[in-house]
Amino acid sequence: MRQVRLGAGAGYAGDRIEPAVELAERGAIDYLVFECLAERTVALAQEARLHDPEGGYDPLLEARLRAVLAPCRARGIRIVTNMGAANPVAAARKARAVAQDLGLGGLRIAAVTGDDLLDAVRAGDFVLEESGEPVASLGNRVVSANAYLGAAPIVAALADGADVVITGRVGDPALFLAPLVHAFGWAMDDWERLGRGTLVGHLLECAGQITGGYFADPGYKDVPDLARLGFPIGIVGEDGTVEITKVAGSGGRVSLATCKEQLLYEVHDPARYIQPDVVGDFSGVAMEQVGPDRVRVTGATGAPATGLLKVSVGYVDSYIGEGQISYAGPGALDRGRLALAVVRERLALTGVATSELRCDLIGVDALHGAALAAGREPYEVRLRVAGRTETRAEAVRIGNEVETLYTNGPAGGGGAWKSARAVVAVQSVLVPAALARPRVHVVEA
Repeated sequence: MRQVRLGAGAGYAGDRIEPAVELAERGAIDYLVFECLAERTVALAQEARLHDPEGGYDPLLEARLRAVLAPCRARGIRIVTNMGAANPVAAARKARAVAQDLGLGGLRIAAVTGDDLLDAVRAGDFVLEESGEPVASLGNRVVSANAYLGAAPIVAALADGADVVITGRVGDPALFLAPLVHAFGWAMDDWERLGRGTLVGHLLECAGQITGGYFADPGYKDVPDLARLGFPIGIVGEDGTVEITKVAGSGGRVSLATCKEQLLYEVHDPARYIQPDVVGDFSGVAMEQVGPDRVRVTGATGAPATGLLKVSVGYVDSYIGEGQISYAGPGALDRGRLALAVVRERLALTGVATSELRCDLIGVDALHGAALAAGREPYEVRLRVAGRTETRAEAVRIGNEVETLYTNGPAGGGGAWKSARAVVAVQSVLVPAALARPRVHVVEA
């Protein structure tokens, strides 16, 4: 049976680069896939593009491509990534410039567009899934509306000979499903194989999570050589079954436990994992440890796609002002508590309007509250005050009040820090799939 080897080169925008190089050089892979978009990432990228028309793609795109293009080119490895974020075409131009700078001529680079549905969503009467409010209720605070596209435009780009395919928002598993559809010639209504390919993508999309990264918990779930964590390889058969492994000698672990945790990650209903191309059914999945750091996964299937696409609507929700300062030595906890009381009173006295206010002592009560703050007196505490406001000016005042603790007491505060930033929030709408019209743009190096 024919096989395709997929390597997961990144699981989020700021992920490590060395494991991807290791995959390119030693993984014997056919495709290197970089999944780099979280829910809010495109909205933030759209804001960046407003300031720079040639911006809006992943900030690490150039560094990643400089690291992997040459070894991928030498070994015939094709790259698929959503690092295009809000500007896939500009990202493709940057990829071409990197290739030219590296002396890699003849490289065919494709950009997939069509996920940006901002105008259509603004013009329609769509309702936000989370709040039940119309999109229009957000007014001019909306900064982005990007649909999760499926595998089809990536398949088209690969069929056209693309060595590098750069997308904006697509379904995360679609980045891995597309090479399988292309390589094996699967039909886009072969629901069983599409469901299996979607499972492959779901298992691989978070990179180091499945090789023991997010899994590690010393004394309970030990993982060797975590500092050299290897990223996963999926060896996929023509029937869609997969074996998960990693580069021999790399850090981490591939076991039934690491794979089962990733299978359950972010899955609400295992029998209905809704994606643009297919509704995956993982309820019958079985796993078998077939060798060291090697797990075979079978039993996924799928049902017809819903005909709807999820669109992430990014909008400016509010502003957050934050201040931090540390206290150490005898009495650090009491001084920290006094400092919090002072800041609360100062914010009230000066009329800082907040819709939400958090006053925490990190290491004492910041995660689980005062009810669980017990045990011996800490030698050091870090005070954090954060408030949600309607304006940036109000947010700035919160950090300023924390900073004034330097000289206005209590004693011994140090390492003060403050910030004020906009909160870009995300809600979702569902739109007919026909509303999105993907296109493939090709540039040559």
